[in-house]
Amino acid sequence: MPHVIKPVYQSLNKPRTLLGVERKLFFLILVVAVVMFNLFGALIPALALFVILWLAAKAATESDPQILRIVLSSHRLAARYDPAKWSRAPLGRRDSNHA
Repeated sequence: MPHVIKPVYQSLNKPRTLLGVERKLFFLILVVAVVMFNLFGALIPALALFVILWLAAKAATESDPQILRIVLSSHRLAARYDPAKWSRAPLGRRDSNHA
């Protein structure tokens, strides 16, 4: 059987983003900024909140494009190792007569 090489296009594996942020996360940030504008009627704080959240989301997306999916599903998964939860092993003396 001959060895067949099939091309894999990078565009198929690239995450779809808006302004460098994963799409669902971008729309969440946009909705939060619009809600703030509608509640308080202040454009400048709403824009400032949008920019701050966008910068944080851009940094998170650059580290892992699927970060929102991971964070939202993390509550269902149990921690395998938690260094804060440890118990001391019981220490005892070995009796030389029973060795």
